[in-house]
Amino acid sequence: MSITEPQAVQVEKSKDGITTITINRPHRRNAIDGPTGRELTAAFLAFEADPSQKVCVFYGANGTFCAGFDLHEVAKYGSATEEYKGPIIDAEHHVEGRNIGPIGPSRMQIKKPVISAVSGYAVAGGLELSLLGDIRVVEEDAVFGVFCRRFGVPLVDGGNVRLQAIVGLGRALDMILTGRAVPADEALQMGLANRVVPKGRALAEATNIAKQLLTFPQRCMNVDRENCYYSVYNAVSFEDALSNEFENGIKVITKESVSGAAKFSGGAGRHGVFEVSKI
Repeated sequence: MSITEPQAVQVEKSKDGITTITINRPHRRNAIDGPTGRELTAAFLAFEADPSQKVCVFYGANGTFCAGFDLHEVAKYGSATEEYKGPIIDAEHHVEGRNIGPIGPSRMQIKKPVISAVSGYAVAGGLELSLLGDIRVVEEDAVFGVFCRRFGVPLVDGGNVRLQAIVGLGRALDMILTGRAVPADEALQMGLANRVVPKGRALAEATNIAKQLLTFPQRCMNVDRENCYYSVYNAVSFEDALSNEFENGIKVITKESVSGAAKFSGGAGRHGVFEVSKI
């Protein structure tokens, strides 16, 4: 059984409410083995459970986001006739609730905003993990791709589900079937990357965005976020999505919207001036 490596997952919490979760396995280009996946899951659950932490920045240290599942672990079994037993197979086959995926938190819909800061490679399971982010800030030389295509390893950590929701079915199938490398500029064009920044700047830019999110009324922002995800993944009809949007949105009117409207009425934000303040 694999042993958890010290500092394979690093967590830093800021006083203002930003949690930075970093994958740190430089000898494997931040590929995830079983213990690291469990540690990564625990880090995201702890972020969700801490009311002082509002936004997460998800990062890969040493110039690579994540090279996917650690295939060295799979290769130990050595033969096609030998049954593989490990994190891929050990994960619950039926996804119910929020059980752990083969690569860790890949089955979770995180309950607070997440910004993925992508440098280097985000491929195979690393691509799937990057999709946990609501926003992906990508360095100019970063590369996405379903590189596991060439090795006969399927996407079992949400890639087939999340990728098409983000870039559309046609573009998703192009990536999934061919396994080709997708550079940062193309990722931006297709909507996989939200912003492209110079090399070495992804973490700083993602943190700046996180700081901006902290300035907004939090209930309203998170309700709108949750309603977006419900519409994509859970709604049974257009009407159901609209009903869910209204029922959840109306709950924040008295808590945040009335005081926000009073600020506007008093002159804040007029003539396109984007002023933000906590309510």
